[in-house]
This record gives sequence, C-alpha cells and structure tokens, in this order.
Amino acid sequence: MNRKKLIVLGSVNVDHILNVPEFPKPGQTLTGSNYQISYGGKGANQAVAAGRLDANIQFIAAVGADELGKKFHQQLKNDQIDTSSVAIVPEVNTGVALILVNHQGENQIAICAGANATVTPNYLQQFKEDVQHADAILMQLETPMATVEEAARLAKQHNTLVILNPAPAQKLSDDLLKHVDIITPNETEAEYLTGIKIITDADAESAALILHNKGIQTVIITLGSKGAWVSYAGKGKLVAGFTVKAIDTIGAGDTFNGMLVTALLEGKSLDLAVKYAHAAGALSVTKSGAQTSIPTRKQVDEFMQLHNKRE
Repeated sequence: MNRKKLIVLGSVNVDHILNVPEFPKPGQTLTGSNYQISYGGKGANQAVAAGRLDANIQFIAAVGADELGKKFHQQLKNDQIDTSSVAIVPEVNTGVALILVNHQGENQIAICAGANATVTPNYLQQFKEDVQHADAILMQLETPMATVEEAARLAKQHNTLVILNPAPAQKLSDDLLKHVDIITPNETEAEYLTGIKIITDADAESAALILHNKGIQTVIITLGSKGAWVSYAGKGKLVAGFTVKAIDTIGAGDTFNGMLVTALLEGKSLDLAVKYAHAAGALSVTKSGAQTSIPTRKQVDEFMQLHNKRE
C-alpha cells in the first residue's frame, strides 16, 4: 500500500520530570518524588506518536552531539521514523525540558532550546523538496518561528496540507495563520490567538470563527477530557472525548496531534479522525511520561473497538 507521506517539523527535548504534591508558589521549595529522565519535545512526541500509530513519517529536527542526543536519535529510528533530516549538532546540547507534575496529573514545563535553535530556515532549505512532495506537514512552536513560517509558506505553495499545533502558547502573525489549513490549540492557546477565554461551547465557537476569518479552514480546539470543539468552514460542534483515570497529561496533546494527522492521511473523516485522536490521547494519560506513554496503533484500534461496542 502506498501510504501518504507526513513530515513533522519540530523540537527534540530531554525531559526531566518530578512529581510534586502541588505546584510551588514563588519562593517556595517543595520535596518531590519519582524523578525521571525521558525523551520528549513536542516535535519528537508528535513524530513518535505518528510513527507508532502507523504513519509514513519523516522528522525535520536536531539533537546535540551529547550522549543523550545520540541515544535519542537512535530511539527515533526505532519508532519507525525517517531520521535522515534529524541533525546531530556538534558542541551543542540537546534541548531540555524541566517538568513538574502535581497530584491531579497536571503539569508545568520550562524548556531550553539547545539544538532546537539550529533548525533555522537555512537548515530547512536542505529538505525543501521533501516538504514540497509530502502530503502533510505538522508543526509546533518550539523551533525558531522564522522556520515555522517558511515551512508553512513552502508547503502551502505546493499543496502540502499544513497542520499547526500552536504550542507553547504565543501570539502568531496573520501571515503565518493564512498559510495554515488545520490548527489545533488547547483552551489557553486559543485564548492567546483570539482573546476569548473559553468556558462554554459558545466561547469555543466564537474563537473558532476568529481563526476561520484569518484563513484557516479547520479549527480543532482541544478541551481536555471534555473533548474538542471541531469547526470546519465556520460550522462547529463538540466531539466528546473518553473518560479515563489520568496519571499525568504529559504528551497527551502531542499524541492527539500525531493520531489526528495519521487518521486524516488514511482518509478518515474529520470527526472520526478526532475520535481516534481522543482515543490515543486518553490512552497516553493512563501512563507516565511523554513518549513512554504513547500507545501503539493496535492499542488504539482495540480501545476504539471496545468503546464502539459500548455505544
């Protein structure tokens, strides 16, 4: 079978994770537990999710030449990812994320770009033809903004579907947004982009319409366990999620995005693709860590079959 080609452009981070009873206040020191180091970065998480979930995936990224970076590079290959466009950069550290997880499974994250900062527009030019011939490109905002903007323009010019997960939350130019086909913010990110605090479905609808007016055809606002507001060409509705017992939410949004794009490239309808993405995200929160919690496609298919029987 000739599977459609997905490119993920994004970050690679080594996650340092610590569980805390609650998030510390300014000046407060708390004793944590279960310290662990694991592989993460929004780009790598989404690439690994797509790879494990059976996408035909190429990753454009960079790691440092440190020991963890080299091991990370090999692990990406193990997850069925084409790493020919993942650079190992000498004399630069791999990106780092410091993550606190509270008892409710919520997280706070601070990052240091490291090698991610070397994924510049000039670096992207080496893989220009790959982007031009891909069926879709999925991006986030942990690599230089100029690179994200250039990739979006390049993809749009050649009818490559552009999916943007606008995280971490920040303001984005109208020039970038007009080159985006599908955008997948959470509530916080949607508020940054539209100024609307999302509490009700009506709020989500209003925020989606603002993003549609900037030229984006499909807006998917993720709402945690509630589901997602899915709006296509100005018409939206809530697509419910699945209720599971969460251990932590690290990487859940990235798993959602990886599954969403994989399902769309398989030809699934938008609503069904979102359902599959919900299933993958739900499975991910039942385990700790980012990439350690990403399910396989077999697990997602079994989860969907089980819940279809219940409905």
